Amino acid sequence: MAQTPDIPPTAIEAAGQRLTIDAVPVGAVLAGAAALSAWGDGRLRIFRPDDPPEVIPLHRGAILSLALAPDGAILTGGDDGRFIRTRPDGVSETLAEFARKWVDHVAASATGALACSVGREVHLTEPSGFRQTFEHPSSVGGLAFDRKGKRLAVAHYGGVTVWSREARRWKPTSLKWAGSHMRVIWSPDDRFLMTAMQENALHGWRLRDKADLRMSGYPAKVAGLAWAGALPWLATTGAEAAILWPFDGMSGPMGRAPLQLCPGGPDLVTAVCTVPGREALFAGLSDGSVLFSEIGEEAEPALVRRGTGSPVTVIAASGSGRLFVADEGGGVLWVSLAGEGYQPVRATTT
Repeated sequence: MAQTPDIPPTAIEAAGQRLTIDAVPVGAVLAGAAALSAWGDGRLRIFRPDDPPEVIPLHRGAILSLALAPDGAILTGGDDGRFIRTRPDGVSETLAEFARKWVDHVAASATGALACSVGREVHLTEPSGFRQTFEHPSSVGGLAFDRKGKRLAVAHYGGVTVWSREARRWKPTSLKWAGSHMRVIWSPDDRFLMTAMQENALHGWRLRDKADLRMSGYPAKVAGLAWAGALPWLATTGAEAAILWPFDGMSGPMGRAPLQLCPGGPDLVTAVCTVPGREALFAGLSDGSVLFSEIGEEAEPALVRRGTGSPVTVIAASGSGRLFVADEGGGVLWVSLAGEGYQPVRATTT
């Protein structure tokens, strides 16, 4: 979608908070009526309805990673070498500190286990106090627990190592594929494991037989992965539209074409976010605009946010209608989609 500065604010923009923060957004999650966002200036900013953001200084450098724990706490890792847990009331504690190193990735499991990566190592702590360090062949590109919290997937160069919790220890299994694997995500039913690669592609495995899934042809690196709808669909960035791969049936997307939503014209989709409880998603574009679409072959996108000139990198949405958007320039939209003000403008492409 071409940037159109002459378009007036959409009804959604006009109804929400719009501000610019002098920092780069790292990530955001929604918890209740609040949006908790991590930033490159080392601060956690909490947005609540009708209030200015609460600013919590956490790290002495940039925040590099963010995750929401089942108890509502926020986990962050920073280039100051600290792994920090912040409770919903804003009280923070340092869980671990690694001198002169970066905490690149963090994750939390349904069982309460917490993990962070430092270079090639993953440090895991369980609620019982059990601690273990896992070593990998190269720097960790991403972490993800499965839905039961019994397996931890670690992406790195050459594939993924899956650590499985057994009676007395965690046992590794290797999933191999040449190349650098970055983000990693389990399918909602834990039957598939998918990674975004440095080589402008996705790769995955059907876990029952380790069959490979290869999705290539993206014009840019895939920076965002999100599960959408009941099918489910895997929504991805990295192309001129949001690319959704079907994961129903025994073979998922094998031999099938993806669904394409929210076409951006000459602009790439740089962020995707699904809507809990709805067959719908938001797509952020490289010009700063945001589109909304139901999931379907004939779905037409609606304009939620006009272009700003800075690529959208963070979108978070809740089933109750809260939406948080942030772009590389620090531009933020924080809004409730419920009520009479939700009348999106139909998008056009040029």
